[in-house]
Amino acid sequence: MRKVLPPTLRPERIRSLNGCGEAAPGPVLYWMSRDQRADDNWALLHAQREACTRGVPLVTAFCLAPVFLGATLRQYGFMLRGLAETERALRNRAIGFVLLRGDPGREVPAFARRIGAGLVVTDFDPLRIKTGWRTEVAAALRVPAVEVDAHNIVPAWHASPKQEYGAYTLRPKLRKLLPDFLTPIPALRRHPYAWPQDPGPADWVAVQQSLRVDRSVGEVLGLTPGSTAALRVLRDFLKNKLNGYPEASRNPAVDGLSHLSPYLHFGQVSAQRVALEVNAAGAAPAARDAFLEELIVRRELADNFCLYNPHYDTFQGFPAWARRTLSDHARDARPYGYPRDRLEAGETHDDLWNAAQQEMVQSGKMHSYLRMYWAKKILEWTRSPEEALQTVIDLNDRYEIDGRDPNGYAGAAWSIGGVHDRAWGERPVFGKIRYMSYNGCKSKFDIPAYIRRVLKNQPLTTAVGRTNRTGGRLTNTEAP
Repeated sequence: MRKVLPPTLRPERIRSLNGCGEAAPGPVLYWMSRDQRADDNWALLHAQREACTRGVPLVTAFCLAPVFLGATLRQYGFMLRGLAETERALRNRAIGFVLLRGDPGREVPAFARRIGAGLVVTDFDPLRIKTGWRTEVAAALRVPAVEVDAHNIVPAWHASPKQEYGAYTLRPKLRKLLPDFLTPIPALRRHPYAWPQDPGPADWVAVQQSLRVDRSVGEVLGLTPGSTAALRVLRDFLKNKLNGYPEASRNPAVDGLSHLSPYLHFGQVSAQRVALEVNAAGAAPAARDAFLEELIVRRELADNFCLYNPHYDTFQGFPAWARRTLSDHARDARPYGYPRDRLEAGETHDDLWNAAQQEMVQSGKMHSYLRMYWAKKILEWTRSPEEALQTVIDLNDRYEIDGRDPNGYAGAAWSIGGVHDRAWGERPVFGKIRYMSYNGCKSKFDIPAYIRRVLKNQPLTTAVGRTNRTGGRLTNTEAP
């Protein structure tokens, strides 16, 4: 009887990591990393097709790195509870799942050898640390290793072969390619070939209890991780918020955002699934297009930046004009200067900035418009653009659930270093970098209403044990 195989993927979505030829006998190993879901996962679908073609088991492995770019219990907890749901979904389809622990560059190839894997499939991530892991794994294998871009709708390496100047240069490329890639996603099937070495379900409670991570930043209560929760959040957004785009989403005083960012970051929901559901929702075209601009163009622009700019998280990654203008103004007097601990505790003279910091510390999220203002003020209040960028990255990655993400690095580089932006009128400290002011925010939304919303929804005491009661002005000599 003829096999009925899962559908093939577009070849542009797949690329070889080590140039090995034909797969060897043995299970297909899917090394799950960025895209932590069972459904709507192109990498997993490709792995299943390869396994079905060869008549072999399909095994999924996730490698839990002991320390990942400063992640705290907040991010690890959200990720692990989502992975527990993913494991159940895979097992329901007769797909093995193993949780590895340690350095992925060593543990993944060692596991592949133990199970006699004939092919390794993994998902794409443009971050430097993930690229390094994939390179190590691929070099250590004697069987083919391929990566599949399951995160972007248009695969990042296919959308553009170079770093784009901005959304205006990437947008037309994506629009040309979207009809080929924004298509229905096949369902993951129950796998017909069992894996006899399956060790059984992971003990997720024990795993989380054994984590040696920073526990001073706790998990956000009331925020449920996982693919089921992600789809519930998506349905709520489609029903109650989409038609308010983009006006409501630009107003921090109201709840107009989708709240999908943590789920997209951990790959608990597919951006492609979100786009398909938005297109099917029958929203007003202006609202639909505004949301898809953020979901597709802006997200994929961030991946493009991190993929092609190895200095995406340093001053060197800024465009030449931005480095020059910031250097020209590096010695300008700062109107305020705050040490790191005062910033982290939200103890500045600026009540709007303090509220944004407080929102991030307590809820793990900050309104997207305020993230720009927040970062630009750190540039204005610290001693150098290098210090400002590092402070922004450190605080964002410590408290935001979606930290350590291309969107975060691109946003920091835009705010401080003019990436994906143009030169503006010259002014102290900023040079020609775009400036944002308190009064500018005041003209766009109700600042007191935003502050009241933050204080109503969040306890006043921050996770670092300090309470924001009054602002404080420091002279430049008092800055660290």
